[in-house]
Amino acid sequence: MSSTEDLLARLVTEARQDMQRRRALTTQDDLERAIHDYTPKDFVGALRRPGLAVIAEMKQRTPSMGVLAEEYRPTELARAYTDGGAAAISVLTHMASFGGRPEHIEAARLATDLPILRKDFVTDPYEVGEARAAGADAVLLIVAALDQERLDELMRVARSRGLAVLVEVHDESEVERALKGGARAIGVNNRDLRTFTVDPSLTERLRHAIPPDVVLVAESGIHSVEDARRMREAGADAILVGESLMRAEDPAGRIREFAAA
Repeated sequence: MSSTEDLLARLVTEARQDMQRRRALTTQDDLERAIHDYTPKDFVGALRRPGLAVIAEMKQRTPSMGVLAEEYRPTELARAYTDGGAAAISVLTHMASFGGRPEHIEAARLATDLPILRKDFVTDPYEVGEARAAGADAVLLIVAALDQERLDELMRVARSRGLAVLVEVHDESEVERALKGGARAIGVNNRDLRTFTVDPSLTERLRHAIPPDVVLVAESGIHSVEDARRMREAGADAILVGESLMRAEDPAGRIREFAAA
């Protein structure tokens, strides 16, 4: 296996290692209290708005693009994303390769009432509860990182915790697996997480396999209004945009442009 093909496995391993570190620093009772104290918002409902919904993502860096923000301020970003009319906010919490942590969800929650998606390489039920405890309303589950049994289990755990799930796929077989688990929102990642190459036509090719009552989110490779329009014309209900917002001088203005595509 080459280093690029092994990238997803490395990211998953890093996420598990960091989860174990965090888990050792808190008690289950403290976690359950924090879970009880937060009432999740309707993430999937927020994406069903007329037109193209924008999930605005915040992340400090990426493995492919490097550092996106030298001074990373999740609270300020959440405020700008909210002002721009985002439907929801995605917060990267993967520390080793993206500079994220669950505390960034807490920081974003201080500035917004929008639904928040915890974006990470989630493989353990603990991370689902941890997401709600931090103030998230949904978790990302990546089909390529999970066998069917674990995918189904994590979706059940999310439902029991009152959280929505955005199930990320990259081919038709993964769409079938997501639907088998009862996915109500599917994210087509135009980026192959094994190699980090981007194919913007993937959303167009997979649209037919996703039922119309399932929310379709197009992810990755969306940098311009034209890209956003292409995803809308392909049948996407929402787009998830990160890099172009992190690099924008006026992220609120960029969100408005994307939403009007």
